[in-house]
Formats: sequence, structure tokens, C-alpha cells
Amino acid sequence: MTVTLRYAARSDVGLVRSNNQDSAYAGPNLLVVADGMGGHAGGDVASALTIAALVGLDRPDHSSEQSMSELERTIDRARQDLVDATTADPDLAGMGTTVTALLKSGNTLAMAHLGDSRAYLLRDGTLAQVTVDHTFVQHLVDTGRITPDEAETHPQRNVVMRVLGDFDLDLTPDLSIREAVPGDRWMLCSDGLSGFVPDDEIAEVLISVATPADAVERLVSMSMRAGSTDNITVVVADVLDDAAAATTVATVTPEIVGSAALAGVTAAGDDPQSPTSLPRGSDIDGDTVTGFTRSTGPAGGQAAPSPVAVSVLPDAVAQDGLANTLEQAMLAGGPDEEQYQPDVQPDEDLDEDVADEETPTKRRAWLTVLGAVLLIIGLGLAGWGGYRWTQTQYYVGEADGQVAVFRGIPATAGPLTFSTPVELTGTRVDELPGFVADRVNETIRATSLEDARGRADRLIEDAADEGGPTSSPSPSQSPDPSTSEEPDGNSSPDGNSSPDAEAGSNDSGQGKNG
Repeated sequence: MTVTLRYAARSDVGLVRSNNQDSAYAGPNLLVVADGMGGHAGGDVASALTIAALVGLDRPDHSSEQSMSELERTIDRARQDLVDATTADPDLAGMGTTVTALLKSGNTLAMAHLGDSRAYLLRDGTLAQVTVDHTFVQHLVDTGRITPDEAETHPQRNVVMRVLGDFDLDLTPDLSIREAVPGDRWMLCSDGLSGFVPDDEIAEVLISVATPADAVERLVSMSMRAGSTDNITVVVADVLDDAAAATTVATVTPEIVGSAALAGVTAAGDDPQSPTSLPRGSDIDGDTVTGFTRSTGPAGGQAAPSPVAVSVLPDAVAQDGLANTLEQAMLAGGPDEEQYQPDVQPDEDLDEDVADEETPTKRRAWLTVLGAVLLIIGLGLAGWGGYRWTQTQYYVGEADGQVAVFRGIPATAGPLTFSTPVELTGTRVDELPGFVADRVNETIRATSLEDARGRADRLIEDAADEGGPTSSPSPSQSPDPSTSEEPDGNSSPDGNSSPDAEAGSNDSGQGKNG
């Protein structure tokens, strides 16, 4: 089964711009939309040169296996044409263009796509966007940084990351093969339409309007009513089977619109009536660009002279004259008029722009977390330093009812305590005179461990002089005062104490140890 394309193309400068930098081509085997960028000095030239390079593909002899590779090679040749044009005329430097193209081969369609122009497919009453925008905001949507609704009003929505340009970057287009299904309706457009008219309204027109010619007219009008600030270009093509094609007036003449048409781009052959045939003896498929001046006509109302066609870089002679030709091909509009241009940005700059896209709120959140972590670390270090200092301090106090030497300071913080008894003297506090016991309970500071031991000994001696304990047992090195009493030498073999031992036990404070 063979299929036929019934097509129409329309391009309009729009409501704001003074010149049309869009170009489009619709033919029996090829559909292309190119949205140029680069201001007065190149956007229109870039899109026209691209169409000029591609029109030679509009012929029926492509095989399904070769169509995609031929499309890719031709787009790369168009890129080289842009590079050579810039070399010939440096004023054109920085020009570029989007490219969205469909090449029919039998019952298949090879697709190539660079930039933010779009291809839509209407099948069985459902409209789907087939291409993916090569824009910065689309990357943000794909990575979850913003929502599709936010992308529509994002301040950087016109930043294009991949285009066909004169810069030395190998930006391979998205390539795919699609089946040409009878009944399908394809639409290619620049962002002058898709950026201002919602998809559901576009779908309504494509479903309800019968012919491609009426559909493109309606869509361009809708875009202008929506306040489009850009050039508007639309191509609509229906896929027909043999039966449908037999009842439809066949479209055989290619339609070239936009700056390519104004620049005189054609697909010329030996026979002017067969625009899709290939010329003989040419390396560029007969592509031509005709120059013209900015003025509407010569003074005195005389007819303007016919422009002279020149080949697009087929030989050295054409290259020498290309600068003048391209300068003439700049479309009408004063050089001082302000021109809006979308930015072009290669993929390798993406990481820097994504970093710039981080909101101040996120940065403040990171600073808050970092500050909290540093504060916790600082408090921890300060606390640890303070605790280490407390463990160099000593005092005399009470532990388990006995006079004891402590390391640390007599302080607590909730469940935490900052002191530990290191030596128990064996002298019970409740056997000390009242004023001495009060001194122990209030703690007695010392400058060192030896100083604390000396203060404990003197305290016990003072208590003995006041009628308290008469001797001070040597301090126990164990901090546990609850050790069991060992039998001494005065115990009898049957476990009963001897009278001497009983007498000795009556001495105050003696015979009791910790």
C-alpha cells in the first residue's frame, strides 16, 4: 500500500516583529519548519539556508532504510552552509535555526528534530506532541524541578539548548522512523503557535477543519488573536491511502513560505514545471537563494529588476559573492528596531544554569542546616572541654554516709552529675560533731587529690580533738563503701568474738571499716 500527503503551509510575521525569521516547506515527500534566530543579521538567513539545503530531499526515490540517514546527512550539510556563510560574512555570526522535518518514504516517515519547533500527530481523534522541546525549561520539567504549568510562564522559556547553528558543536538531531497511517493528520509549527495557543484548542481545529489549507489559516489566526509576539508558521499534512487520494484533488506543487520564500528558495531542476526534480551537474541539489533589497521598489515607480539567483556555496565564485547576497537577503525592517531573539545555549552549559536556577529558599535552607550542625558541634566541643576541666577538680564531701574524697565539682544537670567519690575514709559523718558534719555536707574544695586527702585527715583529727573519733583509719582506695567486714584475729574458732574483741569493738569509730 502506498500513501499520499495532502498538505498546506502558512507563515505570518505576526503582530510584533518587523521581519519574518521563520521558514517552512511542504511537498509531496517532505515537510519542514525552521524557526531562525540571530536578529537582523542572521535568523532569516539561517532558516532560508536550511530550507534550501533540505528541499532536494523532496523526491520519491528514498528507501525506508536510507531515508533517516539521508535526512541526517542533509541537516549536517545545512549546518556547514551556515558555518560557511558566517565565514564569508562575519556579521552573520551567531545565527541559528530550529529544524523539524518529516521525510516520506513508502509508507514510513523519517523524522529529524532540533530546537523548540514542534511536530504533532492527530490519530483517531487524539492529538499528541511527538517531539520534545530542546529547551532549558523542558529540562527542568523532565528533572522535576518545575511543573509543565510553571514552564509556560518561566522567564527562561525561550532558552533553546540545541539548534542548527554556525557554532562548532556537533549537535545531533533527534531521529526516528514513524509509520505513515492513512487517516493521520500531522502538524509542524514554530513556537509562535505552540507557545500561545493551548494544545486542546489546536486539537479542536485539526479535528473539525476538513482541509489542511483551511486548518493552517485558522491556526495562524488563532495565534494572533491569542497575542502571539513571535513569527507564526504552520504546516498541516494529511496521510491518504489510494482510495482517499483518488477522490481528492492532489497537491503536487511544493509550498515554500516565510523568509525562504522571500529569499527565493526553490527546488529547481531542468524543467521549471517539475520543482522536485534534481538538477544535473550540481552538488547541492539545485538549491538557490535569490537576493533582494530592503526597499519596496525603485524610485519613480519603475518595476523592480528581477533578482539574480546564486547557488548556495556550490563553487568558489559563489562563495566570493555570498556575503553581498546574504546581506541583501535580510528582510525588511530598520536596523535600529529592537528584535526579540530566543537565546541559544549548548548542552554543556546546562549544569551551570541548573545551579543558577536554585531558589534562594533552597540556599537558605542549606545554610540553616549547616549553621545548626556547626552550632551542635561547637556546643559539643564546649561541653566536652568543660567536663574535662571538672575532672581536674577535687573536694571533700559525704558518700554512703562516710567522709570521702571526690573528683569533680559538686554540681548536677538533670540526670547528669559532675563528680565521683574516689576514696572513702571510713569515718562516718553522723559520728562527727555537728559543726564538722555540716562542713562535710557543704563540701570542702581542694586544689588537688593530695590536698583533698590532707583536708579529710585534718577534718577527722579536728573531730577527734572535739571528742569525736580518736583516730583516722587510712583511706580506702575503693569507691565502694559496702565491703563486708573480715573476721580479725580476736575471733574465736567457733565464730564468737572473744571478750577482748568485744571490748575493742566498743571503741568509738574503731573496728568499723568501709
